[in-house]
Formats: sequence, C-alpha cells, structure tokens
Amino acid sequence: MDTERQISAGGVVFRRKDSGIEAALISMKGGKVWALPKGLAEKGESLARTAHREVKEETGLDGRIIDKIGHIEYFFSLKEEEGTKRYFKIVYFFLMEYTGGSVEDHDSEVDECRWFPIEEAVKLMRYEDEKEILKKAKKMVKKMEKRPKEG
Repeated sequence: MDTERQISAGGVVFRRKDSGIEAALISMKGGKVWALPKGLAEKGESLARTAHREVKEETGLDGRIIDKIGHIEYFFSLKEEEGTKRYFKIVYFFLMEYTGGSVEDHDSEVDECRWFPIEEAVKLMRYEDEKEILKKAKKMVKKMEKRPKEG
C-alpha cells in the first residue's frame, strides 16, 4: 500500500487571566474528543501562515505567533473510492498569544471551541502526542513570564 505524506500546522492559543494561563481547545466527534486546532498546509503557504489560518478558522481566535513548539507524526488510513489509502502526517505546532476574536466564531468542522485553565486542558486532551505539545507550550509560557520586561 502506498503512503502519501501530509503536512499540517496548528497552534496552542493561550491567554493570561488572574487565575493563571488558559488555552483554547476544539471539540470534535460529537464532543467526545478535545484537541488542538490544526489543518493541512495549502500550496505555497508557510507553516506559520497555515497555523495562523487554521487556528482562526477552527477557533474563531486570532493570535500572535511567539515560537514553534514542536511537531508530531503519525500514520492513519482513510477508506476512499479507490480503496483504503494510507497517510503519514506531520503536524507542526506554534505557540500563539491571544490577540482577539471569539470562540463562538469557529467553523462548522468543529463542534465547540472553549477556553480552559491549561492544567485542565492537558487532562481533557484525547491524544497523547498533542497532550505533550500542550505541556511544552505551558513550559514556554511560564519561561516567558520569568523573563524581565523590556522597555
């Protein structure tokens, strides 16, 4: 069976509240799966641009990209007219600081988008590899907070 490669990008959108750091998650599969927003790169689009576009579409949120968090890789199969097709997918994730938008404005691919305290978000996540990306994002935000303010 031939394997086709797919490149996707997504993001961890975070905001600071008095109670701590919050992250936005999307819900799919009838609300059974909480995950990070992500999607396929379009032809000629940079990974950062893909991440920004997909996050905006799936969450309704805008964010400023801070840095790349890391990537995950996995195989999956889809039944298509020609038979079952196998894919190898690489997803690059970026840390994004919330700048505007509303979770109510997510697209129809997503059942729901909601803000969660980051610790709760980690526990809710279905996929282990995405959970690790969220944990790395949390460490990155904490490290940012320890840096002296510029100016």
